[in-house]
Amino acid sequence: MTTSTTNPTAPGWRDLLSGNNGWRSLALAGGVALHATNVYVATTVLPSIVKEIGGLDLYSWNTTLFVVASILGSVFASQMLATLGPRVAYIAALLGFSAGTMLCAAAPNMPWMLAGRTLQGFGGGILLALSYALIRIVFAPPLWSRAMGLVSGMWGVATLCGPALGGVFAQFGHWRWAFWSLLPIVVGLGLIIRAQVPAGRGIARADHAERIDQAEASHAVPWFKVVLLCASAVAISLGAVVSSYLLATAWMLAGLVLAWWLAQRERSARHALPRLMPTGAYSLRTRLGGIYAAMSLLGLAMTSEIYIPYFLQTIHGRTPFAAGYLAALMAAGWSVGSMTSAGRHGDAAERRVRLGPVIVTVGMLALAWLLPQASLFASAAGVASVCIALFGVGIGVGIGWPHLLTRVMTAARPGEAGLASASITTVQLYSMALGSALAGLVANSAGLADGALAQAQRAAVWLFAVFALAPAGAAVMAWRGKVAAPVTGQEAS
Repeated sequence: MTTSTTNPTAPGWRDLLSGNNGWRSLALAGGVALHATNVYVATTVLPSIVKEIGGLDLYSWNTTLFVVASILGSVFASQMLATLGPRVAYIAALLGFSAGTMLCAAAPNMPWMLAGRTLQGFGGGILLALSYALIRIVFAPPLWSRAMGLVSGMWGVATLCGPALGGVFAQFGHWRWAFWSLLPIVVGLGLIIRAQVPAGRGIARADHAERIDQAEASHAVPWFKVVLLCASAVAISLGAVVSSYLLATAWMLAGLVLAWWLAQRERSARHALPRLMPTGAYSLRTRLGGIYAAMSLLGLAMTSEIYIPYFLQTIHGRTPFAAGYLAALMAAGWSVGSMTSAGRHGDAAERRVRLGPVIVTVGMLALAWLLPQASLFASAAGVASVCIALFGVGIGVGIGWPHLLTRVMTAARPGEAGLASASITTVQLYSMALGSALAGLVANSAGLADGALAQAQRAAVWLFAVFALAPAGAAVMAWRGKVAAPVTGQEAS
């Protein structure tokens, strides 16, 4: 591994964002941005939807079904890529997302809306997974980390744009147009994909002539494992929406037991094939397992942001608009960190992978101390301190994220690179579902459901203090070398 912080001969952002690569970058980043923007648009307009078509008792299922369907879509992405080829698979995902979006826009009642949200989630999950998986197909290896940084940074962009887009339509009483407005983006992405992405699954990349893994196409869909994964995600998601503390705990434990069962079948020689995750994904003794674990812990820490608007409004009296965009500083930090760190190589990249979780841990502990203070926004220093803490948490995740994603592809066994890159989305979405349920469990256990100021302050302390353990665990793994780049790897170029 080189000790230089930059490689003057390595391709830069201009190589990624110009010519045909620029169009491909736009398509892949656009797929993630489309899915992520839709998440925040739907969350913003959902109160208006319930007022018009009813279904308040099914409110939480909009998120639950969407997340579970997204996980299911991410699972099928690798099979679709190998069977249909990059171009057809991506366009099929866009069609599925479009069908769900039109159902949502035309929904006369909540069951129709839930059907649309499920289709949206399924198509969006495929889009997310393909956006990561296609990076290794349409770009040369030296561009992988920058492409990963660009694609993952779209979540921050969506956090800034999604609430504004949904809020404008909801404000003027036209929530249906919030969904219709997404369809021109779908058409544009489809045209770019048709022109710039190869069609056949055996098409070689012009730059280094690597073919899409043919072995993956011969694997049947592991239906029983897919059922276990989805059932686990449903159970964990239910833990985030039930009001009873004991029931939430029971649902989460049931979900984790199902996940353990899935892992045991994947590790069993008798039941391993066909695989749902690449070899070594479930063991901390392997490099790939360590990378997945670090990704999961960092992703879990980021889910604490769902309660930040509530704390800012309840404890500090901020308006919903101000609280929402203050909370968006976390996602903005993630985007900035990913974009600025993606071009680093060698020891510079390794330092960011190790330092990132430490920054996240410090930021989470700072929030546990700052947010409960009711007088925090009385001074400019207080406002600045909470902004720095929020942005710092996102920066800490972002500076190591593109390098972790690149290492997933390089750590996989031969023939499993496509499965590994597509599984990035599965791991990320699953950790989000687990984090959301765990956040609800911790907050409600601290008395948040009572709605009083003192209980909200106590919940803020406990939530961020407990969730600081996740990045701390990732930091331990990084500093012990569990996610280190190999001596002869892409990042050592």
